[in-house]
Amino acid sequence: MKGPTHSWVALSALIAASVLPAHAANDSADFYNKKQITLVVGYGPGAGYDIYARLIARYLEKYVAGNPRFVVQNMDGAGTLRATNWLYNAAPKDGTYIGMVSGNIPLNEALKMNGVQYETAKFNWIGNPDSANRTTIVMASSGIASIDDLKKNGDKAICGGPGATTQSIQFPQIMNNLLGSKMRIIAGYPDGNSVSLAMERGEVNCRAGNSWAGVKAGSPDWIKNKTINVIMQWGLDTNPEVDAYMGHHVPLALEYARDADDRGAIGLLQSSVTVGRPFIAPPGVPEERVAALRRAFDAVMVDKQFLAEADKLQLDINPLSGERLQQLTEDIANAKKSVLDRAQQLSELKDVGK
Repeated sequence: MKGPTHSWVALSALIAASVLPAHAANDSADFYNKKQITLVVGYGPGAGYDIYARLIARYLEKYVAGNPRFVVQNMDGAGTLRATNWLYNAAPKDGTYIGMVSGNIPLNEALKMNGVQYETAKFNWIGNPDSANRTTIVMASSGIASIDDLKKNGDKAICGGPGATTQSIQFPQIMNNLLGSKMRIIAGYPDGNSVSLAMERGEVNCRAGNSWAGVKAGSPDWIKNKTINVIMQWGLDTNPEVDAYMGHHVPLALEYARDADDRGAIGLLQSSVTVGRPFIAPPGVPEERVAALRRAFDAVMVDKQFLAEADKLQLDINPLSGERLQQLTEDIANAKKSVLDRAQQLSELKDVGK
């Protein structure tokens, strides 16, 4: 696990210094006193999101003014689209319901994906604990160990994932559209854990969108026994642990951009990596309660006991503040047309079956 960077610590201190007026802080504490906050997680129990959510929820109880009790509720379906739509359209707007959803939700709206019933910029973004790189992995038994291998024998890779809006489905399709590879893509698995089990059963042999920490925590024997190969990374900088595991440079998706529109489109398509595993509150929650939730999240991210527990669970902690997430969603919404057009070309689903 990577701890918070110096820039994050400095940012947290700066944000924390921006204290709400005393009456607003008191109003928030009074409201949350003896209340329950339900954290709706868009994936099923036991998946990576669920592990993060339950750990963070325990510490939020300590830092939210008024010390409300947190309860985690799983609402899986369509790559967190079900939970996201529910939070936007049906959840109470008083701060007693928040969610942890896919980092894809701003991009899904920008690309006009089917089923989107929300405006991401109207959500209140609380924070993201994990902006670490994502990976595309294949079983070593496939004979694919690099992008060159993939271009020659891509049909030997069968990637599994949940719904069409998830990184597990979108990233392999982007690779096919960008590289001309011919990976087969199978949608319909309940969550990432189900994909990993399907890999062990031999139903599929490829998974995209998981962090390296998630691979280590969820399937440590794969690392120990060199069962998998990492063929691509998604993010702004390579993860040296991934390169060390493979014994060579594992390229970033951005390295395959051919021009400025490609770079912009790939940056947009992998913005979900930076958005990560976001905590959001519905539109309309009073500002002082949003601020209380954001400051509590910031405090959890630098809590030494929390970081020690996350380390034991091999969870990446590379946080992004709610304010930064709010700005990022606005940037995604305002992407220029040529970049959006290219992003739609690269993400067009052609090779997905069930």
